Formats: sequence, structure tokens, C-alpha cells
Amino acid sequence: MRTFGDHEEVTSGEAPKRPVLQAMARGAFGTCPNCGKGRLFTRWLAVDSHCNHCGEELFHHRADDLPAYLNIFVTGHVVIGVMMLFLDSEFLPVWGLTVMTAAIAVAVAAAMMRPLKGMVVGAQWALSMHGFGGHDD
Repeated sequence: MRTFGDHEEVTSGEAPKRPVLQAMARGAFGTCPNCGKGRLFTRWLAVDSHCNHCGEELFHHRADDLPAYLNIFVTGHVVIGVMMLFLDSEFLPVWGLTVMTAAIAVAVAAAMMRPLKGMVVGAQWALSMHGFGGHDD
């Protein structure tokens, strides 16, 4: 019987029970979705092939474009919210508002990319997608 962090795989042929929210939270913090101790990333957005703590294989992930789509969704809502707050006020001229919202968009997008990719990889691991369950897709 193989263990997965704080839980065990069922040996009767059923899929292992893996906590999705816990795996996504661990991924968001850049740690292994299995043990929560090893690192998930080797560089800014490059996922490590194996966990350096528990040895879990991580190369199965297929995060592809989903983190970028989620990033656009979150960043767009933040930027539109800021623009709506300042649009009717005379606090900034239009060019100042444009520069400010562009800077906020770049900052939010850069800050959110790595946690979002970690969450997607964690969700794929927890749901046994793309080879994480020991099967081929």
C-alpha cells in the first residue's frame, strides 16, 4: 500500500483519495502537492520532475494555458475594479489612470502566475489526471 502524504491509497483497485483543496493550497505555496515539504518549482514557472523530499513524480502535469487564463480573469477583475474606483473622481487625469492601471495589471499578473500554476498542478495531482494516478491518458 502506497501512502500519499497524510492519506493512504485504497488497494482494492479504487482510485486513491487525495484531498483536492489541500493539494491546491500546497501547490499555491510552491510545495509538493503530496507531502507539502518538497519544492514544486525549479525556476520561476518550471515544475520540478520529482519532489526532492518524498520523490513524487511531478513531470506528468499538463498545466498548459489554464494558469494564464485564470491569471487574465483575476487580473482583469482587479484592474477593472481599480479603474472604476478612480474613473469618476478627479484624483488622476486619464493618462495617469492609464499608467497606474497598466502598472497594477503587470504587478498583479506577475504575482499571481506562480501560485495559479501551482494550484493547477496540485489539482491535477489530487484528481489523478494526466498520469498522476499511475495510468496513461
